[in-house]
Amino acid sequence: EKWEEKRHELPLNTDGIVIKINSFAQREELGFTAKSPRWAIAYKYKAESAATTLESVSYQVGRTGNITPVANLKPVLLAGTVVKRASVHNANEIERLDLHIGDTVFVEKGGEIIPKITGVDTSKRTADMEAVLFPDLCPECGTALIRKDGEANHYCPNEKGCPPQIKGKIEHFIQRKAMNIENIGSETIETFYTKGLLSSPADLYDLKYEDIQGIEGFKDKSIKNILSGVEKSKEIPFKQVLFAIGIRFVGATVAEKLTAHFLTI
Repeated sequence: EKWEEKRHELPLNTDGIVIKINSFAQREELGFTAKSPRWAIAYKYKAESAATTLESVSYQVGRTGNITPVANLKPVLLAGTVVKRASVHNANEIERLDLHIGDTVFVEKGGEIIPKITGVDTSKRTADMEAVLFPDLCPECGTALIRKDGEANHYCPNEKGCPPQIKGKIEHFIQRKAMNIENIGSETIETFYTKGLLSSPADLYDLKYEDIQGIEGFKDKSIKNILSGVEKSKEIPFKQVLFAIGIRFVGATVAEKLTAHFLTI
């Protein structure tokens, strides 16, 4: 409670505090999970809220085909930054909030990077405002969306032909915790995908100097760096390869446990 007031005097914005056990012996006994210490916990203060207008809703496709609705808002100042977009999570949330284009919505900046819509001021709604309807087709490739029983999210099943899924899988594959391929970023993936050089992570291993030569922005040194990064990735331990493949529900920790047991593919 003391810090809820005092934190506003700090030279930076904070949204909470971390409470830790003040004994090294007890910390040692408690240990760690895969991601965090068991002897510390984050305590979040109530998020600040602001009201603004919902201008439209766009739909993003993730690497697993998951469709996430994002609200485009009239810019509003919230907790020190200007907010233009907010997460709406899924179709259930759109229905629960009963969102209409032009609604006055309440936006909160919780622990997430993208703020979220927490409520709607229905008293300001007029009869001509259109209700937001979740799409039946993938906004990127036009494939009919599916929704599994007991799951809140809609998925695009076209994993081999939906551009954001293909590019997302390659981005996941090259990241540091996975195959750790240096000198390739999302822009390079975008370029190579557009040029028809990459349609799956496996295509990285077929890249040749002459394929990249002549593409604008790629000189001798950068081409060699890319190819040596790909070559180097062949030495990466199996647990990272398994994680890189991007099987649903196989994160870094599960991959590590599976490889400790099975040892090889």
